[in-house]
Amino acid sequence: MSELYPLKFKPVFKDKIWGGEKIRSVMDLNFDPLENCGEAWMLSGVDGDPSVVSNGFLAGNELNELLEVYMYDLVGEEVYEAFGNEFPVLIKLIDANDWLSIQVHPDDELAARRKIGRGKTEMWYVLGADKESQLISGFSSKIDKEQYLEHLRKGNLQHIMNHENVEKGDVYFMPAGRVHALGPGILLAEIQETSDTTYRIYDWGRTDDDGKGRELHLDEAMDAIDFEVQEKYKTDYPRKEEKTVGLASCEHFTTNLISMEKHALEKDYSVIDSFVALLCTKGKAIIQSRGERYNIDTGELILIPAILEKILISPLGKTEILEVYM
Repeated sequence: MSELYPLKFKPVFKDKIWGGEKIRSVMDLNFDPLENCGEAWMLSGVDGDPSVVSNGFLAGNELNELLEVYMYDLVGEEVYEAFGNEFPVLIKLIDANDWLSIQVHPDDELAARRKIGRGKTEMWYVLGADKESQLISGFSSKIDKEQYLEHLRKGNLQHIMNHENVEKGDVYFMPAGRVHALGPGILLAEIQETSDTTYRIYDWGRTDDDGKGRELHLDEAMDAIDFEVQEKYKTDYPRKEEKTVGLASCEHFTTNLISMEKHALEKDYSVIDSFVALLCTKGKAIIQSRGERYNIDTGELILIPAILEKILISPLGKTEILEVYM
């Protein structure tokens, strides 16, 4: 069996009713023949939408096929013992040109009871936002189920939601159960559990050309919603040049931000026993591993197999990279 190496993948593009052009114009990804693109799945083990390798001798192989062959060498011993041939994270770029539905995701326990795979805890790193852009995260004040249902019946659910003004560089951690929605003008990277289960509870009265609204999942959502109100929804972190800083860490994933400009950075991943996904969100860099060099540009993702314990990242100008592992 030939040795693993840093892997690149073909993005999986998703046409969404609320999608726009920024995945092409900002992240330089060509999503033809779609007219617009709401999501680019950069790393996916989801059934039916797997990532396919685009570089090296493994080109053309699906991510989960590699797991069956390389197992621990690809994802790490503990990760493989926990997830088997299912890749545990899904990494996306999302371009919201209109409001997404107000929605919620089940946690792992509820998903298991309903036999729908895993739950969906996620985090957002904002890559760009228009001046007036907002998102919804949780409720604005304490309510109970009866009050929630009353607002739902009246069609004004948005009035009891917590609205946040959004700027580039903002971070939001979205545990399963938190009701949320993205607003127009936001481009972001999303890191989440491998799940495509979304319960849509309000869709702004949108209809298609035939006058039909999108399906809602009101009953399914009820048991998933966390009605607790948080004191603060946005995640603070130190924004420093030439540093690696933590953005989010939970049982499902860890995400850091690597900011670079002049100095190369050596990474030793031997202590984490995990794959590492590197998503370049700004600039470009060269990644060196076992004497080989791999370019990574804005809008590209490279997966570092667990067996490759040390790499060197050399920026080519001002560069930002999201670093994701278990």
